[in-house]
Amino acid sequence: MPRFAANLSMLYPEHGLRERFAAAAADGFEAVEILFPYELSPAEFGDLLKRHGLRLVLFNAPPGDWAAGERGLACLAEREAEFKAGMTQALSYAAALACPRIHVMAGLLAADDDAEAARQRYIANLRWAAALAARLGVQLCIEPINGRDMPGYFLQRQEQARELIQAVGAPNLRLQMDLYHCQISQGDVSTQLRLNFESGLLAHVQIAGVPARQEPDQGELRAEHLLALLDELGYAGHVGCEYRPRGATSGGLAWLRPWQPIKT
Repeated sequence: MPRFAANLSMLYPEHGLRERFAAAAADGFEAVEILFPYELSPAEFGDLLKRHGLRLVLFNAPPGDWAAGERGLACLAEREAEFKAGMTQALSYAAALACPRIHVMAGLLAADDDAEAARQRYIANLRWAAALAARLGVQLCIEPINGRDMPGYFLQRQEQARELIQAVGAPNLRLQMDLYHCQISQGDVSTQLRLNFESGLLAHVQIAGVPARQEPDQGELRAEHLLALLDELGYAGHVGCEYRPRGATSGGLAWLRPWQPIKT
């Protein structure tokens, strides 16, 4: 049965960040993910995890200036020093919080940017970061993100991610597959999910409804089919609940209950 992680950046918006840990635990989650943990110190973040019996399974490396619209640095020209400093910070958090994986965002390209030069920078930066992460036993992930939500994002398709991982050649670089992004970018989600799993590259899955990125109980994706497929494949990782609730988060979790083990 799939294991689920509450995304603390998107779920429980009715609470402040610190209160979201308790809310997730009360709803039966045993794991969480977050976009960026850096608002809290590692010590405070770790205390909140321990207090509420939660594990952190994924977060993002610093993406550059998020408020100014930046969405990662790994493929950008003349940002290598900032990328390396951000990865060093991210790995310090991963070590302190016993988090097994970090998502490394690629960045945005303008229409007139040299895509092949960006690809080569991306590969070089990922090789450097993966070697550093391997010393700590941390896995890095890359994730295709759809161009509707994030116009200009360098990595948008599943086959592109698989090719990049093979080109980097690092055993601790793996694929983060967001089913929502896949449906918008290219569709054929079940086939892509199977290909990613059978390639041995799939490390983390995320889910949301399409087209509105709300609970995965409406719209174009059948959550029950995709979760059953993960079971059929033998996927042992987590499924991140990375969506914007239609209302109060807890009240919208009916879709999850059939898949959530009953605690005794």
